Amino acid sequence: MTRGGRAPVLGAGGLLLAVAATVALGSGAAAIPLGRVARILGASTGLDPGDGIPAWERLVVLDVRLPRIVTGSLVGGGLAVAGAALQALLRNPLADPGVLGVASGGALGAVLALHLGLAALTTWAVPGLAILGAAAATFAVYAIAARRGALPAGTLLLAGVAVGSLASALTSLVLSFTLEEYEQGRQVFRWLMGGLEARTWADVALVTPTTLLGSAALLASSRELDALLLGEVHALSVGVDVGRVRRRLLGATSLVVGGAVAVSGVLAFVGLLVPHVVRALLGPSHARLLPACLVNGAALVVVADLACRLLRAPEELRLGVMTAGLGAPFFLWLLVARRRDEEGA
Repeated sequence: MTRGGRAPVLGAGGLLLAVAATVALGSGAAAIPLGRVARILGASTGLDPGDGIPAWERLVVLDVRLPRIVTGSLVGGGLAVAGAALQALLRNPLADPGVLGVASGGALGAVLALHLGLAALTTWAVPGLAILGAAAATFAVYAIAARRGALPAGTLLLAGVAVGSLASALTSLVLSFTLEEYEQGRQVFRWLMGGLEARTWADVALVTPTTLLGSAALLASSRELDALLLGEVHALSVGVDVGRVRRRLLGATSLVVGGAVAVSGVLAFVGLLVPHVVRALLGPSHARLLPACLVNGAALVVVADLACRLLRAPEELRLGVMTAGLGAPFFLWLLVARRRDEEGA
């Protein structure tokens, strides 16, 4: 595949997503033949009369597995787009919502909403506080790491680790208060370990606007991201209001990450792994990079979630553990490669 060819990268990601989603719809404790899955989907759109299809199969496909797949697609795509934007905004290939503590901040906000009982008052309490937590973590890391307009890699990572550790510690503190209440404790553990089990169409309704609006804002800022990637001086020379653009982009990434964390918990390294792979194939232009990250990020999370369901069936592995297992070795390799480049320079 030649570098710069967007269509093959989008097509490959879309095909992988479609295949994984199709297999996921038919797989699980109750296996459903793919032919009947197709008929159920056809019946839901009026293309098939649906005669002879058991009601329980319709329920499993349309109300259990399909919303889980759609939620995973939106979460994965959003995290990948946010990661690509952060890497350009901070001019650091190690930037990632998880590495920089943004996801931990979002998880803290979601856990606080659960612990304070706000989630029982409105369905928007969890995503609202998750977005605020992600935004607070993002701006804290930026404020700590920024030095005379520059963002040194070491300082950035240390700031991210510090902010993420603080958010995780506060989350653990909240967890200690909820251990006596089983339901609250279970929900808190879900945010900490990440997962898509028991996702419903209500979760889809929550994550759809945050992912689409935030991703659209980032895609609309592709030219500014390209300019920032070349440095602040270059961005200023081509008319970019750096301060205003940075605030807008940080707000958009916080919206995406906060919404994702609100429905899936912390899924580490999705925002690091996908942008690097896609950028190696397409190059740095964000007008091409971000749409491909959206599709391939969705594919990665759906495939990882399917693997979690099948590897130890009927039990499930935690999705957050799976994404960390995939991304952590890549992150270590990236650190080693970056160090070698710096020593060779």
